[in-house]
Amino acid sequence: MPASLTTHVLDTATGRPAQGIAITLFRLTDKAREQVATARTNADGRTDAPILPEAPSGQYELIFHAGDYLRGLGQDADPLFLSEIPVRFGISEERHYHVPLLLSPYGYSTYRGS
Repeated sequence: MPASLTTHVLDTATGRPAQGIAITLFRLTDKAREQVATARTNADGRTDAPILPEAPSGQYELIFHAGDYLRGLGQDADPLFLSEIPVRFGISEERHYHVPLLLSPYGYSTYRGS
């Protein structure tokens, strides 16, 4: 069974899922950065389907486009402290990978979930 990849975004400042955040997934190699998927978070802060149902081993980068979401919450700095949040990670096992983002206006964290 090949690896799969899911993600979600939780707004830790409000304690709610972060709806409407655009996400871009890239596969990284020594020579290229190839866009392989795009998605948007739903009302539950998740994508409607796995962002990558079959993920070959390798290096990846998720870009969470959080700027519009944070502006919608009243952030008005120009530029915002956080606008695009890159998360680079590797897939090395044929298992499910879940890479969530815990977001606030001035910080974020991530981890490998289940």
